[in-house]
Amino acid sequence: MSRSKAALLMVFTIFAWCVPAESTNAFFAMDTIARGKPELVVPILKELGYDGLGGQCGDGAMAAALKSAGLRFFNGYLTLRITAGQPALTDKLRVEIDAMKGYDAALWLAIAEVRQDDKPVAKSSPEGDPAVLVALRELADYAQSRGIKIVLYPHAGSWLERVDDAVRLADKLNRAEVGVTFNLCHWLKVEGVDRDPAPVLKAALPRLMFVTICGADTGDTRKMNWDRLIQPLDQGTYDVKGFMKPLRDTGYRGPVGFQGYGIKDEPREVLRRTMDAWKKFSK
Repeated sequence: MSRSKAALLMVFTIFAWCVPAESTNAFFAMDTIARGKPELVVPILKELGYDGLGGQCGDGAMAAALKSAGLRFFNGYLTLRITAGQPALTDKLRVEIDAMKGYDAALWLAIAEVRQDDKPVAKSSPEGDPAVLVALRELADYAQSRGIKIVLYPHAGSWLERVDDAVRLADKLNRAEVGVTFNLCHWLKVEGVDRDPAPVLKAALPRLMFVTICGADTGDTRKMNWDRLIQPLDQGTYDVKGFMKPLRDTGYRGPVGFQGYGIKDEPREVLRRTMDAWKKFSK
């Protein structure tokens, strides 16, 4: 190779390294807005360009329909109440986890309550960690053998309501198949707009497996109802595109989901508008 060609190759290599990579985040809809049976939901998601669905734990029929259409069943949502000293893995939950085997899915786990000594543990309190860690190990052992991850889902009003709680638990557990979620609407409800999410996203990155977004309003979001915190992606005054930049700057390339809980507009139209907004975010 001539010196001129070698120099040109070096310049091109440096340029390619310096240019930010395009977003490779898969984009899925949650079944809070993509509602209905597989024969209704799957064609709409396929037509509009979604990569799949976040559904309910154990919905094997939906998972199979999505896979047949070339889409993915990203996760199955489950709310759990944990009582110290009692097993978390019930026969019903075994069946539900088994139904998601073979779909590269995750158990999307919200922890509503932790009880210890017949009393509820305060929200976010590490006093509940020992009981929760026992339960998570039990679930993860069973799910791992079936190729299913456990991904913690912070939810406002639950014992596990903060991203910090989820990261704390995942770090203590220290298992590659147990991760965390960042939910924008729950972040706004719990933390408000005063707290910068960028450092939290950066700290969560080694465990971060899902992020969910939606349109929302800015202001005193802690006092807002869900109708202002969960909107189509092209609505609301909160700068969701601005939120996406520090997320991508962390290097996160995992799936991003659209939360549509409580939106009263026609679902297909909401999904269409949201996909149009997502494409603009990705430019």
